[in-house]
Amino acid sequence: MKKKWKVAFGTIISASLAGLFWQVEAPAAENFASEDQLVFSDIAWLLTASCLVLLMTPGLSLFYGGMVGKKNLISTMLQSFISLGVVTMVWTVVGFSLAFGDPIGIEIDGQLYGLIGNPFQYMFFDQVGKLPHLTIASSIPFVLFALFQMKFAVITPAIITGSFAERVRFIGYVFFIGLFCVLVYAPLCHMVWHPDGLIGAYFGVLDFAGGTVVHISAGFASLAGAMFIGKRRNQHHAPSNITYIMLGTGMLWFGWFGFNAGSSLAANGTAAVAFATTTISSATAMMTWVFFDRIQGRKITAMGACIGAVVGLVVITPAAGFITVPQSMFFGFIGAIVSNLALSAKSLKKMDDTLDVFACHGVGGIMGMILTAIFASPEGSSLLHGGWAIFGSHMVVLVGVSVFSFVVSYAIFFVLNKFVTLRVRDEYEEVGLDISQHGESA
Repeated sequence: MKKKWKVAFGTIISASLAGLFWQVEAPAAENFASEDQLVFSDIAWLLTASCLVLLMTPGLSLFYGGMVGKKNLISTMLQSFISLGVVTMVWTVVGFSLAFGDPIGIEIDGQLYGLIGNPFQYMFFDQVGKLPHLTIASSIPFVLFALFQMKFAVITPAIITGSFAERVRFIGYVFFIGLFCVLVYAPLCHMVWHPDGLIGAYFGVLDFAGGTVVHISAGFASLAGAMFIGKRRNQHHAPSNITYIMLGTGMLWFGWFGFNAGSSLAANGTAAVAFATTTISSATAMMTWVFFDRIQGRKITAMGACIGAVVGLVVITPAAGFITVPQSMFFGFIGAIVSNLALSAKSLKKMDDTLDVFACHGVGGIMGMILTAIFASPEGSSLLHGGWAIFGSHMVVLVGVSVFSFVVSYAIFFVLNKFVTLRVRDEYEEVGLDISQHGESA
């Protein structure tokens, strides 16, 4: 057995044994309220929303699996599905603590703003139990908040897989998503969503459900992966199963209600508005995409309709609870137009982003953040509700997050490739990853 597999299995053994003997501390009294503060309707909704977000990852596996060639269907689906295992373990051991632990960062005007959380504070979900956290999630058990956030962490690296599908080694990919979760996702999650995070608390940037944390980070990581791993030997193939794409889209759309409406962290009016803006943006984007294809001389296709719907979901994500329902139609419309044009851009085609992850999630996330910076309410949070200063802050952060995600992801690929070759051999790519990597066939 090769060393890399021993290292991987040894990591599982170490984490399991550590969990067996880990002494869980009682929650710190200054951070947590009593059980009397729990709101049962909020608990019921967040339990439901967490299940919906989990469903998105199997939905993504069907969405991606249907798009690749038949000899890579299983491998592509597994790359998404395995994230449920890898990231769940990483999140439990250290990821949640890095994302929502007490801030470690820089002082500005006497105030500490976090770049990353204390990795030891909530390690192995220490102090993460049934009591509500006073500042992070005040009406639901802290463990429920941790699990809800876990589902976001799970799907983010799964999104990246579409950029290097049909040519990446499975073991290399598994190591990558673990490192991505720790080095890219957790810091961004902390800076945006922790009450004292640099991006949210200092710059005032709004991200209701993950436009910055999930889609922009995954989009630029996808760009880094496609560039580093290189082009496929044969870039032309027919999608293996259009019905899988449609089924996956339906599961993603359904799960996205938990993704966006659940991010209100309560069963309230904001959740209802986010629910409405989510589905209306997606519907508008789907119709825009198919008609825009047609006026450019292309046929209306099922795959195009599905891609358009997903782009609409991506674009509305950062603004879902901050805009009006009519505005969500414009979000879906303009997001579909820009992503559709990006999909045809020659510069992106040259890099062989297999399933056009950057054009859909990266560009969609960018458009969502820009539109949020223009339209989001309340006062003091966007161009139309506060002025150029807050809009400028959003644009600075947009550039910073994009560069951070790309550079750190590329560095992970570069360093990891020194220890585990990331690309399969030419003959394995020719046979297909289903057989060469897994010994299975669809």
